[in-house]
Amino acid sequence: MNTPPAPSSGPSPGPIRILVDGDACPVKDEIYKVAWRHEVAVVVVSNSPFRVPVHPLVRRVVVDGGFDAADDWIAEEADPRCVVVTADILLADRCLKVGAQVLSSTGKPFTTNSIGSQIATRAIMADLRAGGDIIGGPAPFSKADRSRFLSALDDALVRLKRG
Repeated sequence: MNTPPAPSSGPSPGPIRILVDGDACPVKDEIYKVAWRHEVAVVVVSNSPFRVPVHPLVRRVVVDGGFDAADDWIAEEADPRCVVVTADILLADRCLKVGAQVLSSTGKPFTTNSIGSQIATRAIMADLRAGGDIIGGPAPFSKADRSRFLSALDDALVRLKRG
């Protein structure tokens, strides 16, 4: 006697992907290496064209339009099977809200627990700059940042693969 297959409990999860806010990302080469090792697709999104490796797992998307066009594209594509790499706090917030994992290029994860204070700090700094205050920018990107990013991306992909 043949038993029919059990009905599915919804659509099957999509593939794991890495979405990269590419215009100012200093770790694109590291992303490609980790993605190839894990056999995970990478989509690099930018406002202007630049070279990406010719590889079946790498896709470049150049968006037209306004200042936030790349962010909008990434936010619309993000889902719980994605790792988003960005330095943009507001984009990170949008992606966290749909369940994506989000990393900065220094390897620091954006989380639902930390994003609120990061948004508040961003607003305070914008107000200070608008008032003419001179404030320092981020620390220079270091070898330790690159190493931390590699480890964080690898960990994020392992977690996604485990489900």
